Amino acid sequence: MPEMSALNKKLTQTLAETISKQVKHFNKRETECLIRLCNGLLGDQTVSIHNSLLLLVYLAVFHTFDKDSDGYISVKEWIEGLSVFLRGTLDEKIKYCFAVYDLNSDGYISREEMLQMLNDSMIREPTEEDPDEGIKDLVEITFKRMDYDHDGRLSYADFERAVREENLLLEAFGSCLPDAESTLVFEEQAFKDPPGQ
Repeated sequence: MPEMSALNKKLTQTLAETISKQVKHFNKRETECLIRLCNGLLGDQTVSIHNSLLLLVYLAVFHTFDKDSDGYISVKEWIEGLSVFLRGTLDEKIKYCFAVYDLNSDGYISREEMLQMLNDSMIREPTEEDPDEGIKDLVEITFKRMDYDHDGRLSYADFERAVREENLLLEAFGSCLPDAESTLVFEEQAFKDPPGQ
């Protein structure tokens, strides 16, 4: 990445100062590093990432980063998303995972959404006679376990209660958070000081 001009460096520092006061889990230096990373992904010094670019990187989680649903991820949305993604509390991760799993953003996880997510995440053996039946059975078992109000869909309250009782259910419908090793590798790379500093 080309060396930053003095003006761009000052703008980045000012933006990092502002964002680091608004976003949990990252200090000013880390926020500056994430801004530089964001700009590096773009290949220029603009401050938003277009939907199609980030879809290549994040696929299913784009809509959770794009808080204002404008089809772009601003630098602030990028850093807020990474804050939860990498260092979020259990409460933040529950909200994040629920938002990822609520495919149509209606406030509920339906059987159909669950079936779609599990279908997409299952490894299929060529010898299986009807793998869809197994997935349908898994959906029914999961609903019996998590649908506390028995209304045929998972509300946020159902999901939160189930995850608090059994943390492994946080990613019950497919992986949407990085594992600890991936987080560590990302942070080691992202939070390196740029050459010349």
